[in-house]
Amino acid sequence: MVNYIIVTGGVISGLGKGITTASIGKILQLHGYKVTAMKIDPYINCDAGTLRPTEHGEVWVTEDGGEIDQDLGHYERFLDINIPKHHNITTGQVYGIVIDKERKGKYLGKTVQPIPHVTDEIKERIRRPSTEGKYDFILVEIGGTVGDYENVLFLEAVRQMKREGNHLIDVHVTYVPVLETLGEAKTKPTQHSVKLLREMGIQPDFIITRSEKPLDEPRRDKIALFCNVDEEDVISDSNIDNVYAVPLMFEEQYLSKKILKKLHLRKDHNDLATWKTYIENIRSYEKKLNIGIVGKYFDIGSFKLSDSYISVIEAVKHAAWNNGFTPYIEWIDSKQYERDPNTITNLNELDGIIVPGGFGLSGIEGKISTIQHVREHNIPYLGLCLGMQLAVVEYARNICGLSDANSKEVNKETQHSVIDVIPEQATIIRESRYGATMRLGSYPAILQPGSQVQQLYGKTKVYERHRHRYEVNPEYIELLEQKGLVFSGKSPDRVLMEFMELPNHPFFIATQAHPEFKSRPMKPSPVFDGFVKAAWKKQQQDQKIMVK
Repeated sequence: MVNYIIVTGGVISGLGKGITTASIGKILQLHGYKVTAMKIDPYINCDAGTLRPTEHGEVWVTEDGGEIDQDLGHYERFLDINIPKHHNITTGQVYGIVIDKERKGKYLGKTVQPIPHVTDEIKERIRRPSTEGKYDFILVEIGGTVGDYENVLFLEAVRQMKREGNHLIDVHVTYVPVLETLGEAKTKPTQHSVKLLREMGIQPDFIITRSEKPLDEPRRDKIALFCNVDEEDVISDSNIDNVYAVPLMFEEQYLSKKILKKLHLRKDHNDLATWKTYIENIRSYEKKLNIGIVGKYFDIGSFKLSDSYISVIEAVKHAAWNNGFTPYIEWIDSKQYERDPNTITNLNELDGIIVPGGFGLSGIEGKISTIQHVREHNIPYLGLCLGMQLAVVEYARNICGLSDANSKEVNKETQHSVIDVIPEQATIIRESRYGATMRLGSYPAILQPGSQVQQLYGKTKVYERHRHRYEVNPEYIELLEQKGLVFSGKSPDRVLMEFMELPNHPFFIATQAHPEFKSRPMKPSPVFDGFVKAAWKKQQQDQKIMVK
């Protein structure tokens, strides 16, 4: 029988429930159990596809073309599995299905109500993975916090599932703040959060406390007493140097053993050693690598939101660790090069530059200036999606002599639209059908034998995930190639350009795809791995020049 672990949150959002969920899944996986995970997003959007990254973080793309909350990325990276798009449930999806059934008369004339019709649909969606494979555990993270009115029906569905006899436990993640004026950790927010959860009919089996420092015994005792849990079931989740070490922190508190005990399961297998060694090695690396990410989704009010590019950041880490380096990432707002072009020479101090994906017009010229600078100064460059499109624009302008060259997305009046909309996307844009209509999911690319990209992958056919509407305009491919640009990866029908590179540059590779979505802690993306190696080589060359 499948076991369900429901992860709820309280006090504030952004506590790291996604990392908690992924970490619980990992320790169970390392004990030999087959695990998958789901994310419930209570927003009314049907998916994350139309959300701006500064609104809700990165939009994660699944292998089968789903546009999902970034937490699915955490699950895939920790568990090293591909998770299908229907493992994401939103309020918009649920109500859409219920309304569609009502219109088709599926409810046989009954009054359609939140309970039982909406909650039944939620339960059906949660149980669906149990019909796909022999999972031992399905982890379900409920987004937001207890007390949010949009969460009520999802929590009610979970309550019903336990009442109906499902093997189900609740893990409640809360925040234990330390007020600077008092210097003492306060448990009252956790108490109130659990009180709200219990009012919904759910008694947590475990309480995981997020805090700056490990939870001490007095606070643990107090939470246990007021929240009606055993003291041993209050798990400390303090700040740590590496999120991939969270599973080990949980295991130090015997969390997997306690979960299995509550569900009357045995722990027959233990493969923690490999994961532990991996983390220990990371902590021992002394060589440092400085990587710049030139983006546009960093600023939100007075703050910077690195979650907009979380998969790119993690892919850099995976590749750096694979080569024995500690990466230091500098966030660079491309708009600053538009305000003050002279500051672009600061890029020379970095070992490599990444221009990731994005949409819209702001910061575009700053990114093009960045690409020109790294091309002319032999700084390793990796372009992702928009980063490839703008690399083509820059090359067309400054090497091919097409000074007006641009993307049709940026300038519809350009005389040389070297990047143009995919034909089938033109009607979609005209009709404003933006949700789930891009070129989404995994697509194949045929790599040119002997090219840098082919050597990095070690094969001539690869699959990477995509999320875009625009492509290299076929009318300009011949000119670009005559001037030295190499399209080293193409779609099987050779119509779409998937990879490009500059053979005479230390490392200048860009792809229309998003290889960051398939990077894993012990399996870095090949293009990120090659980029990191080139960045390290540049650093060593720069140091030799400085010594001379």
